Amino acid sequence: MNRSAFQRLLALAALSTTLAATPASAEETVKVGVLHSLSGTMAISETSLRDVLLYTFDEINANGGVMGKKIEPVVVDGASNWPLFAEKAKQLLEEDKVAVTFGCWTSVSRKSVLPVFEEKKGLLFYPVQYEGEEMSPNIMYTAEAVNQQATPAVDYMLAEGKKKFYLLGSDYVYPQTTNLVLLEYLRSKGVPLENIGGGFRKEGDEIVSAGKYTPFGHTDYQQIVSEIKQFAAGGGACVINTLNGDTNVPFFKEYAAAGLTAETCPVVSFSISEDEFRGLPAKQLVGQLGCWTYFQSIRTPANKKFVDGFQAWLKKTDTPGIVKEGRVTCSPMVLSYDGVYLWKKAVEQAKSFDVDKVVAELEKGISFDGPGGTVTSQKNHHVTKNVYIGETRADGQFKILKEFKGVVGEPFLKGTFKASAAK
Repeated sequence: MNRSAFQRLLALAALSTTLAATPASAEETVKVGVLHSLSGTMAISETSLRDVLLYTFDEINANGGVMGKKIEPVVVDGASNWPLFAEKAKQLLEEDKVAVTFGCWTSVSRKSVLPVFEEKKGLLFYPVQYEGEEMSPNIMYTAEAVNQQATPAVDYMLAEGKKKFYLLGSDYVYPQTTNLVLLEYLRSKGVPLENIGGGFRKEGDEIVSAGKYTPFGHTDYQQIVSEIKQFAAGGGACVINTLNGDTNVPFFKEYAAAGLTAETCPVVSFSISEDEFRGLPAKQLVGQLGCWTYFQSIRTPANKKFVDGFQAWLKKTDTPGIVKEGRVTCSPMVLSYDGVYLWKKAVEQAKSFDVDKVVAELEKGISFDGPGGTVTSQKNHHVTKNVYIGETRADGQFKILKEFKGVVGEPFLKGTFKASAAK
């Protein structure tokens, strides 16, 4: 064989080796879905969850990945469009073949994708406070259930001497269902109906809606704030706020303009975290309250590692569209972070990416020492975690006022609280 022929054979052998190596390289990754609103009214909240998920994947990949496989994120935009969420979920499961998806903020987006995940046998980790009354075999709810946010907040306000509660929220399932549970809970604590503001709607003798609701993106809160001011005039009142997304901006601006303050009528919010305060007049809202299972102000080594790691990642990432300045961390971000690590541990215990095997491990109870404290997966697909009440500071952070340790997630609360005599 002459020299040129031999060199051609070597070249062919090298090409053959390269082609054969390509599938092997692909086999060393695992596709993971990210399904959040990166545009529309919910982008104010959801883009940060996309960011923290990408950070978490990079952190895990830098430490060897999951069972030796690097996470390959597949990011799609639900665009604050609930039917589109279902289409994107189908794309992730059918076309992209993701092993797991982390996503959704609003309950309406979660309910839109739920039948898709059940039909296609996928797995969704859902990280944002919600109304409960649901338990899907294909969803892990790292989210706060009502008893991990709303009822502890009411307990705190009652302990502070509040006797009147105005219920305000966005017009969809999470605020509506949460407020019906809170109506029952408040009445079980002896709060009379006339001390629960926002209005009621009845069908026969049954109250089927409690509270005042506005559409997503609503901007005119003058009349509602005027009503709240009148409701609070006698003292001892507070607002339970389940508004979602950027509609909080005009509400709080109108609230402040009306002369209402945290002293005259405090607002405790379930959808305003440190991240939302980047777009709110925080200095005008000093003293307002939040209830979450994490605050950035928690002083523990695990939280310092998380906050410092996220900030360092922001500086070096070249992912398009990521805002790098003025960034903070918040509870939905941490519950997203926790979810990825719970999934990773479940995969490693199952020694498989198979959804049924992973879920079986999660149902046995897996713990992770996260930034907000230890979280543990439950058989009912919810998560045991700490709960914190915080007071807004001028810098948009929270001063922690109270901590409830190891609160077990209970999704089914409607009908469990019985009215007691008014106090």
